Amino acid sequence: MPDTPTVPARRYRTIEARPTADSLIKPGELVDLVEVTPLTLADRRIYNLLLENAWDDIDKPVVHTIGKTRLRGSHNSNDRIGQSIERLMAAIVKVKVTREGESVIERVQLLGGNVEYETPDGMLHYEIPARLRRIIKDSTIFARLQKEVMFALSSKYSLTLYEMVQKRGNLTYRSSEEFSITDIRGILGVPKGKLTTWSNLYNRAIVPAVEEVNQLSDHLVEIEPLKTGRKVTHLRLKWWKKDATSLQGVARELDAPRVGRRARLEGRVDEVVELPTIAGRAGQGGPTSPPEPPPRPSTANSIPRVLSAETYETARLRHRGYDIYFVEQAWRDWARGKEPPRDPDKAFLAFFRTYAVNNPL
Repeated sequence: MPDTPTVPARRYRTIEARPTADSLIKPGELVDLVEVTPLTLADRRIYNLLLENAWDDIDKPVVHTIGKTRLRGSHNSNDRIGQSIERLMAAIVKVKVTREGESVIERVQLLGGNVEYETPDGMLHYEIPARLRRIIKDSTIFARLQKEVMFALSSKYSLTLYEMVQKRGNLTYRSSEEFSITDIRGILGVPKGKLTTWSNLYNRAIVPAVEEVNQLSDHLVEIEPLKTGRKVTHLRLKWWKKDATSLQGVARELDAPRVGRRARLEGRVDEVVELPTIAGRAGQGGPTSPPEPPPRPSTANSIPRVLSAETYETARLRHRGYDIYFVEQAWRDWARGKEPPRDPDKAFLAFFRTYAVNNPL
């Protein structure tokens, strides 16, 4: 009997991935790009939001519209938005892609023409350049970025490292990758003439970025210097998923005030000891106890903010090719208003099984 020919599995396209209320999609080619024109942290955040806003039609030659209030973050002025838009329009980046089986470098602009209405609550109309649309349309790997983490990270080096790990974190058979020093400088967007020695690059850019990503993301990251002779010429990026306890710590840190985050990271937080108070009544001169803080609102249906690492790994092995975090958000949306599950991890896996049957790849 002749062998039955095998049909290769269809590759999951990046534009098929869907953003959620808490996360956005960034094509992998735009994660490891090399900036010819360096961008700031604010520029990178704004660009990610522009991609998210345009996502439904990002491969089409259309004009996208977004309110400036969505782009300015905690600032009350739109001045910085205009400056970021101009830098993004002027930015030239080098993107590694595959064309006809060969690896090539394309030089593209990140943002096309745009129109900005000058009123404080005005709109920004913008276009994605044609060559970049083609790159995004052909993309088959992406990073899912949690917006809460993106806005919590305090440097462009931390944000870039976070994006690099999110692009690679779901790879089943790979947990490390090597980069040359030249490549990592380009990906991080280190300006020419800055941090020229390895010690400066390592201590002022890489170490703070690793520490912050380890504190705020769902992966642990390690960067190992590699020498050729006596000189550091490459580095090895390693990553692995955090366990359930560590993920709960991330959730608590993201809920905590930004003030004091550096001290908590460095373990410099002093323990606060409450002194006994004398309960007094109003008008009798005695000190009164401070009022009880209002209870924190519980999460919907008492579903934990993060599931166990084993649950994510099980879902990844059972349902290869699916965007796990998008399905998780679909499950949370479906469960809203229903009776809380006794075992959220099992409930999620059961939902995933039904979702995969109803939404085959």
